[in-house]
Amino acid sequence: MKWNAKLIVYKGVSRIGLFFEKNQSLIQEIKTFADARWSQSNVCWHVPDTFENRFIFNVLPPEVRLPSPQAQVYLERFRRYLQSKRYSDNTVATYHDALKVFFIYFKEKSVLDLTHDDVIEFNNNYILAQQLSASYQNQVVNAIKLFYQVERDMKLEIEKIHRPKRAKKLPNVLSMAEVKELVEAPTNLKHRAMLSLIYSGGLRCGELLKLKPVHIDSERSLIFIASGKGKKDRIVPLSGRLLPMLREYYRYYRPKVYLFEGQRPGEPYSEKSLQSVLKQALAKTKIEKPVTLHWLRHSFATHLLENGTDLRYIQEILGHNSSKTTEIYTHVSTKSIQKIKSPFDDL
Repeated sequence: MKWNAKLIVYKGVSRIGLFFEKNQSLIQEIKTFADARWSQSNVCWHVPDTFENRFIFNVLPPEVRLPSPQAQVYLERFRRYLQSKRYSDNTVATYHDALKVFFIYFKEKSVLDLTHDDVIEFNNNYILAQQLSASYQNQVVNAIKLFYQVERDMKLEIEKIHRPKRAKKLPNVLSMAEVKELVEAPTNLKHRAMLSLIYSGGLRCGELLKLKPVHIDSERSLIFIASGKGKKDRIVPLSGRLLPMLREYYRYYRPKVYLFEGQRPGEPYSEKSLQSVLKQALAKTKIEKPVTLHWLRHSFATHLLENGTDLRYIQEILGHNSSKTTEIYTHVSTKSIQKIKSPFDDL
């Protein structure tokens, strides 16, 4: 158990208090929850008292946290199906947990009797009522649709289930000066190399951590990304400026299996530790934006576009299935917008 969770009252409102010894990684994890706050009077972090959070932080009675015995059988069968289809561990866990919450909500109803109207009720009375995100709603819908595609002898008609409209949010982007300040901030060679590599190749966090020395092709100036998102292989350019840093890093650390390893040789560097590296680097800069590791990938794509790189090449480098995903960077590129003269200038 990472923390001791219990219900508290904060300014007259019921909240879920999280009690643990000071740990920056846990604090960063808690901050990812909506409306997470620190209470000096209660000496704890706390999050909204919602059914989902009670479920996540294990403050529900055991009989409430479990779906019906029938649903448990179907959930386990669904998990085995996903694993047999070689879905990633993260996808298996996400779909299983999302479907589990849906079944818990209708605990008194047979899985076989659930209908399209029940999905609408769940969306309105659970997801929307608790102001849960559209992305979470989408995960639940994806899980339900896939489950009922597999289990066909049921009343629910998957054709009637629609995904929520996604908010059209623009990616967050740093300027090249800000990126330079950020990647040069760490004094630790490994930390500097990791942040630089994420930006220079537009890598996802998980892709960086799975890299092995053999994936760096210095002769052809390429990086091989094995089984990226969607289990797709791809190649990305290796920066000539970064290569000397990687060589120096390799000579000093001599990694056994993965290019970037944790304290135990042969084991990959952890994602939480990498997030901590970013936080420490940000603390040394003047950047006050809530930067995440994925901002470096967004910045890489936007800077390529501003430098005149064809959108089709950017799509290939990023590993996007659809060009529409890549086109979002045209909305944050400032190269053309900055050339537009405001009529205010002529007043």
